[in-house]
Amino acid sequence: MRPIFVVNNHGQFNHLIHRKLRDMEIEVAMVPNTTPPEEVAAGCRGIILGGGPSLERAGNCAKYLDLGLPVLGVCLGLHIIATARGGAVGPGAHGGYGGVNVEITGESEILTGYPGQIQVWASHADEVKEVPAGFTVYAHSDICPVEAMGSAEDRIYGVQWHPEVSHTEDGDLLFRNFERICEE
Repeated sequence: MRPIFVVNNHGQFNHLIHRKLRDMEIEVAMVPNTTPPEEVAAGCRGIILGGGPSLERAGNCAKYLDLGLPVLGVCLGLHIIATARGGAVGPGAHGGYGGVNVEITGESEILTGYPGQIQVWASHADEVKEVPAGFTVYAHSDICPVEAMGSAEDRIYGVQWHPEVSHTEDGDLLFRNFERICEE
């Protein structure tokens, strides 16, 4: 079975995402964000766009959204999805990493099995300010109106929070849901 690719966007959490999936016995490989899109398309069954310092250092990530593969964006990965599809990202009112209470408000296969509220670990230095056309907001918090969004039709999803860290409630479930989407 082809692996899920974790795209390294120069962020410290990319290695944690890779390790988390490996520990969950999900076939996974990490690739740099400069990998040509045709190599990504031929080499994996799904893509996780990891976090990183800035949109300017996102390499080929926007091109990976057009490969017809399922995509999950984490933090910066969410911002890549939003901007590449015509949305907008800007500074959040609450920066830094910390615990956030997230309310799940939309039905989505990526958040299947979660209760109405979860405690997550997130950074809000930047956040989605305008949701792209064709995308639905699945979760919000008191400090951020777009904690999770997606396009079920395109199988592209993103979350502001970090499911790979132990501080996030049941982060494994998000990865299991994404694995299932990659198998469909």
